[in-house]
Amino acid sequence: MSIWQSIFSGAAQIFGPPATVCQEGRAGPIDQTGLVVALVALGAKMAKADGQVRIEDIHAFQQVFQPQPSSETQVAKFFDLARQTTLGFERYAKIVAKYFRAKPAALEDVMDGLFHIALADGIVTEEEHAYLERVGEIFGFSDREYDRIRSSNLGVSPKNPYLILGVDEDISDKDLKRAYRRMAAANHPDRLIARGAPRELMGLANHKMAVINRAYADIMALRAGKPLKGRGLPRAS
Repeated sequence: MSIWQSIFSGAAQIFGPPATVCQEGRAGPIDQTGLVVALVALGAKMAKADGQVRIEDIHAFQQVFQPQPSSETQVAKFFDLARQTTLGFERYAKIVAKYFRAKPAALEDVMDGLFHIALADGIVTEEEHAYLERVGEIFGFSDREYDRIRSSNLGVSPKNPYLILGVDEDISDKDLKRAYRRMAAANHPDRLIARGAPRELMGLANHKMAVINRAYADIMALRAGKPLKGRGLPRAS
């Protein structure tokens, strides 16, 4: 059973309003129901970040956060409640960050899911960018890590391909290859699915791998003195 399936199957109870669930700073570990509330709220408030929730946003949310049948009704009710406003999203982001504090890859998966929702209508607005940046900050991603995540999701080919691999330009060829292999292994579609990401996001996983492979190829071309030609990448579908 995947991470998300395990989480949602353990939350087949009514959540209650956002103001009364998952209090920030609560003592003890966060249970799965609390995590579900936080994840659903983050996704719902992401959909609301540009001021309106479209049907495309709802479909994107359903693709990312797939509840088990036993909790579908509760998730839908809480989503409708949480999407009314973006207020309180930071509190929920802190809950998710605390739950996955030892699993940065899972936090990146959540960020990928939020980007997927933000891109549902084909554009990421300034308000959505601000929302994503703040969530990334709460999750503990450095500016460079967040730039890497943003670039891999928006499908842009950055002027500095070293950013995608999270390495400095003076890294040796040997260490560069190690960093590339490490990044490729962590973001391989099979690894993403093993962490519990929905199979509907396989296209995003394949896209991220293409971005990583292209970045490594670009660096090697630059080091060989070869020009880069038309390196723009399409946005993930």
